Amino acid sequence: MTYRLKKGDTVLVLSGKDKGKKNKIIKVLRAEDRYVVEGTNMVKKHQRPSQKFQGGIIDMPVALQGSKLALVCPRCSKPTRVGFSTPEGGEKVRSCKKCNEIIDKV
Repeated sequence: MTYRLKKGDTVLVLSGKDKGKKNKIIKVLRAEDRYVVEGTNMVKKHQRPSQKFQGGIIDMPVALQGSKLALVCPRCSKPTRVGFSTPEGGEKVRSCKKCNEIIDKV
């Protein structure tokens, strides 16, 4: 199965408390169709001290639902939907629905 968003993509948050923020995807949870986006949907976590960490309250990002995100096209810099096509070469590619440019191979 092909997915419209991948790790490293720049996305725009469409709804919620972080609406309008543009950041990169740092982690993908395929089974739940959720994405952890850098600097968005931050929550506070009470961290217990360990040998590596002093302990205290830390901020960490929590996963967002895939339907709340829109890919920002690297060519036209606009939030867009993702289309899939197979050019003459035969490999499936992701493409921008606004400018019809190929984003990358799947």
